[in-house]
This record gives sequence, C-alpha cells and structure tokens, in this order.
Amino acid sequence: MKNIQIKASSFFELLKMKDTSMWEIFAQMIDGEEKEIIFLDDEEKILFNYFLPDNLEKLDNDRKQFAEEYSEKLSGLN
Repeated sequence: MKNIQIKASSFFELLKMKDTSMWEIFAQMIDGEEKEIIFLDDEEKILFNYFLPDNLEKLDNDRKQFAEEYSEKLSGLN
C-alpha cells in the first residue's frame, strides 16, 4: 500500500480556489491500488488519515457515509 502525505491547510485551500471537492480529487487518484492518505498540519503532525479505496464504487460508498456522519454531527451541534 502506498502512503501519501498531504498538508491539510494547503490541500483545502486548493480545493476552495479550484471550487472542487476532495472526493473529485480522490476519484482522480484511484488507480486500482489502495492508498493511505495522511493529512498533516503545518508542523508535520498527523491530523487524520484516510484509506483511499481501489475503485470508484467503494469511494462513492465512503462519500455517502461521510456525508451522513457529518450531517449527524452538525445536527448534534444545534
């Protein structure tokens, strides 16, 4: 499995500038091999990681699950 390290602040700033979602970027990275994407802060400390699946169907399932969990967390804040 390949490990990919990404500076979170730069990555999310790029997404805003390009007006695209992280899921679109992740879809472009799929090549049949599972990858671990490690998000780092500006001091190179691990913030979180994501295991990029090896196909688009699994990625779409992850996207849906993320959206549901995110929605639940937001509703809990209100």
